[in-house]
Amino acid sequence: MRGKLSKTLIHLSLNCVPKQPQRTMASKPLSLESLQKLQKDYYADRKNELAQNVCTRFDPFEVAISRKRTSTALHVYNIKVESEAKPVTNQENSGRCWLFAALNVMRLPFMKKYGLEEFEFSQSYLFFWDKIERSHFWLNNIVSTAKQGESLDGRLVNFLLKDPINDGGQWDMIVNLVNKYGVVPKKCFPESFSSRKSLHMNAILKTKLPLRRQTKKYRKLSTDKSRTPPEKCTLEFYNKEKQYVKMRPVSPKQFYEEYVKPLYNVDDKVCLVSDPRESNPFGHLYTLQCLGNVVGGRETAYNNQPIETLIKAVVDSISGGEAVWFGCEVSKR
Repeated sequence: MRGKLSKTLIHLSLNCVPKQPQRTMASKPLSLESLQKLQKDYYADRKNELAQNVCTRFDPFEVAISRKRTSTALHVYNIKVESEAKPVTNQENSGRCWLFAALNVMRLPFMKKYGLEEFEFSQSYLFFWDKIERSHFWLNNIVSTAKQGESLDGRLVNFLLKDPINDGGQWDMIVNLVNKYGVVPKKCFPESFSSRKSLHMNAILKTKLPLRRQTKKYRKLSTDKSRTPPEKCTLEFYNKEKQYVKMRPVSPKQFYEEYVKPLYNVDDKVCLVSDPRESNPFGHLYTLQCLGNVVGGRETAYNNQPIETLIKAVVDSISGGEAVWFGCEVSKR
């Protein structure tokens, strides 16, 4: 048996030796002579040396901006929202743009109604609950893939494992959070270090996601790095007429239902997109598998329409005095 086993192992070992790649005319190695020629050709053009000097000292994206285009882009509009709210909000080093944009749109009618010169809803409050809900949503997706027999090496499971607790979100995810948890003034739930700079918090939270029994600890970690959400909130202020106003203590959900929803109801809105690919015809509703934040909540849905429809909807909304929540690709600057 030992002799047969040895021969088998030798045979397997020989079969496991990687084959040397066959070289073709198209796969010549990069020689030092080729590199030297490339460098010589590069410096033969003085503009390349100038570009090198500039890009080694300044941001390449900034120096590539066309002055001709920026000087002709005038930000003067004949139609705009009546008043822009103050203060200017800042998401800092986090991916909460979707929450900031939604609450900015929401605060405009609220400020107008109550005569506020400056006001913010708490972005950190919804961010806190999004982390809790999204962890539960992720765990349920993982359980579902196991029940469906999805391969651990498959694209779906890899997608879920790649970035399980990122900061970004969609309109329907905002609807889920607001309807379930309401909103609060920023004074009731101010920013924290981890809401401003979410990278380290997310890294810690990711280590706790794989185990369902860690959900309680996950809730604790989120609270440690933010603060405990208020059970009741109130708002005291002087309006533009210098009149003192005090709203009675209510829960965050009551605050939304009583003071905000009559002015801005998130359920009244739909998300329009424009995907011109032939595979996704206009006039249809689309969704993405496993994209969401609340189990049993509203699915993330996109109403696909021609870009002209989106432009008209934006113009109509702004003409009617209501700001528009929108998302766009900005990472390429």
